[in-house]
Amino acid sequence: MQFSNGFFIQFIRLAGPFWYSENKSTIRSLALALLMLTMMQIGIAVLITEWSADLFNALEQRSMSGLFTQIGLIVLIFGANIAVTTAHFKIKRRLQLDWRSWLTHNLIGKWMTDGRHYLVTHIQGEGAHDNPDGRIAEDVRIATEAAIDLSHSLIYCTLVLVSFSKILWTLSGTVTLDLLFFEIPIHGHLLWLAIIYAACASSLGWWLGRPYTLATDARQTVEANFRFGLVTARENSLAIALVHGEANEQRRFVGLFKDIVHAWQRQTLTWSHLFMLTSGYSVLSMAFPILVSAPRYILGSISLGALMQSAQAFQQTAGALSWPVDNMARVAEWRASVERVLGLVNGLGRLEQEIVRYDPHRIILKKTEQDVLRFCDLSIIRLDGVVCVSAINDEIKPGDRVLITGNVFTGSKLFKAIVGLWPWGEGSIELPGEPVFFMPPRPYLPGGTLRAAICYPSTHIEYTEAALDEALMSVGLEELQEQLEHVDNWASALSREQQQRLGVVRLLLQQPKWILLQEAMDSLDSSCEMKMLNLIAQKLPDAAILTISNEPMAEAFHQRRIVL
Repeated sequence: MQFSNGFFIQFIRLAGPFWYSENKSTIRSLALALLMLTMMQIGIAVLITEWSADLFNALEQRSMSGLFTQIGLIVLIFGANIAVTTAHFKIKRRLQLDWRSWLTHNLIGKWMTDGRHYLVTHIQGEGAHDNPDGRIAEDVRIATEAAIDLSHSLIYCTLVLVSFSKILWTLSGTVTLDLLFFEIPIHGHLLWLAIIYAACASSLGWWLGRPYTLATDARQTVEANFRFGLVTARENSLAIALVHGEANEQRRFVGLFKDIVHAWQRQTLTWSHLFMLTSGYSVLSMAFPILVSAPRYILGSISLGALMQSAQAFQQTAGALSWPVDNMARVAEWRASVERVLGLVNGLGRLEQEIVRYDPHRIILKKTEQDVLRFCDLSIIRLDGVVCVSAINDEIKPGDRVLITGNVFTGSKLFKAIVGLWPWGEGSIELPGEPVFFMPPRPYLPGGTLRAAICYPSTHIEYTEAALDEALMSVGLEELQEQLEHVDNWASALSREQQQRLGVVRLLLQQPKWILLQEAMDSLDSSCEMKMLNLIAQKLPDAAILTISNEPMAEAFHQRRIVL
């Protein structure tokens, strides 16, 4: 497991602004309190070693009064430790939640803005866009929680090392190494042994743990792919059921789960190597310091209390020096999550640069005050560089009804270009001052009440009950009037035809002046589709309507057409 300077710099740029955010005073106060409580934890640990020495000395001297004194002291230490540990836990959890909240809001703000969540799926490179839901929900949590956990444990181990190294040096005294012809005095031999002991274990741990980062990252990726596949199937359950695609979905899920099994086995193999080291290391850490100091006690150089204090100080020092080994798995998990969050952030950053900077192969959108939609030498290019259509020069005025014919997929890209979701191409589009209403083949109906789903993205309070009832009756959905306050997953509860009719309801409520209809009524029969088009024209006579439709009768409704 290796860290590059670039990784740390990117992480600091990602999460560092949290410490300078609006609540920086509270955040820094919490961090300072956490540091002070950590120092108090170290102080309690030092007191426990001194208490242990006094206890064993009292036992060795068979002193009953000394024993009762130590019982009283441990009660005080016990209470202080509970208070400090509890306060430390609560403050650390508060800081972790605040950091996660800040980063989550920041990332959602970058992702769910001006169609970035859609555009980033077309950015090339490093799978920066796959499973953004998992990156925001799970990886952000791990990235922030683990960062604080690891930072605290590193600071704690550093303070332990400073505190107990001095104790271990003092307790070690001087040991003379007899080499037959001369003698070498060794000062602080227990400290040097602890350093060598931890260095050997750490080096072995780093060597065994190098594959663990890749294994952890691979497992998190396939786990996210499996979750995403299940969610996609749930969202399209009706379509799967209508074509009897359950067997295909089962095979796909089995394949995705096999990827999890392989990743799990790979992670288990790398983790087992670490586990063998850490389990053996933990047992040896209990016995080694006592065995090293036992000869001095047997020879009468130190008391029983000093022996036990030396053993505890050795364990604390070796444990602090072994931080890399003990936190190998946690660091690997943290880094994998941070890299996944950085992948999404960098993808959004590259997208922002592509949109902002001038590029001759990007469509320019110009907002004007004129009441016209104009295409100026417009060309649309696919992601692989193939030109779909070129040299479109046309303008649409209020009240125009234009049928887009030819290649349906190119027409879809044209509509996306108008609303800023397909910048790949050349030329420019001059947009009117009024917003453009894009009605896709299936409108988005969020969960919640049916009323809120219909009024989306506006709030239901913006439309009167009478206006909503009239719109529902106009499109033939009177039966839904009684369900307006019901809560359901309307994307699956309603048929495709009902959903498309609700799209017309939404259009009638919002009353836009510029309308893009992309096969928005293809589930209706010919007469119903023409009825919906005429209804829109009747209710919104001054609106410009651009339509992509496979309905032969639709040509009679439109005044002219643009052939792609």
